[in-house]
Amino acid sequence: MGASITYRELQNAVEQVGKQVVQAADKIRACSQQISTEAQDTARVAEHIAVLGVDNATLAETSALARLMDGISDSAIAYVSAADTTARSAQAARDQNQASHGGISEAVSRSPVDVSNLNRVWLRQE
Repeated sequence: MGASITYRELQNAVEQVGKQVVQAADKIRACSQQISTEAQDTARVAEHIAVLGVDNATLAETSALARLMDGISDSAIAYVSAADTTARSAQAARDQNQASHGGISEAVSRSPVDVSNLNRVWLRQE
């Protein structure tokens, strides 16, 4: 048998997970933008050192670094996209929980009858 959880606990847990995913995605998005900016700066440095006549090995390494950083930024953006999808799924789960159980929870909370002693196994019977 699964763990016992109340409607409110489920609702709060799903909502918290959704918020955490959105916050993490925002942080990752900011980091990927910073990496992208730094990759562009590194590419400009490679162009500048090429003009200065710096050796080809250094120029190649700097250009390769810029490409790698750009790839990391692209990967982070893809990760953010997946995190956004996860956040939308968490919101959908919360909405489904509300639609499925919200009316029951609301009715129980408004009821003047003490339901703390209800036999939960009996309630699950069809």
